[in-house]
Amino acid sequence: MPRKAPDAPWDEEPKDLAALNAAIDEAGPFVSGGTRAVFGEGPDHAALVFVGEQPGDQEDIQGRPFVGPAGRILSEAMEEAGLSRKKAYVTNAVKHFKFEQRGKRRLHARPSAGEVRRYRPFLMKEIDLVHPKLVVALGATAAQALAGRPVAVSRARGETRFGPYEGYVTVHPSYLLRVPDEAAKRAAYEAFVADLRRIRTLLEASPDAEKPPSMGKSKPPAK
Repeated sequence: MPRKAPDAPWDEEPKDLAALNAAIDEAGPFVSGGTRAVFGEGPDHAALVFVGEQPGDQEDIQGRPFVGPAGRILSEAMEEAGLSRKKAYVTNAVKHFKFEQRGKRRLHARPSAGEVRRYRPFLMKEIDLVHPKLVVALGATAAQALAGRPVAVSRARGETRFGPYEGYVTVHPSYLLRVPDEAAKRAAYEAFVADLRRIRTLLEASPDAEKPPSMGKSKPPAK
């Protein structure tokens, strides 16, 4: 069972990603089904951050983000667009796998707006600690978590800002797995790669800058 969100997301402000991950682990899941926290992965101060929705079945099993089918699509598309997965930091808005048990299968369940909000202080602190040049929202849940409000990917797709950070909104790679028609699926994939190429261009054009200002103190998660 998910725990209630604590009055504050941490007892002491995390000074690095290791301390933040410890706070996430201590807080426990705020969603049903979650068995383990899946932390972000990549260089501590990566120039590029990708934010997805939540871990999936394979991510929960392996304890690493974007290692399932959607993760493979992300890696392939990044390579095609000339981006290095090893140089990027990947994470999720929700840190535990929310699922429904159907026999032996664990079926993905979309996190609610309230659940996304409870995890948001952890995500915002994570972004501040990495302080990238560009933050990419993969899908509506990630965009909602970063913007602090509902975001329609179809309307917001493209360049944006998330607080002091340059941002970009695109689809989650899992969307490409759900497109039934092969021609439509190929077109959707090419559009995703085109987004990643644009992200690479923005990243290369971004000047080296001092650490951006903090997004501010995160409000305690709602109970």
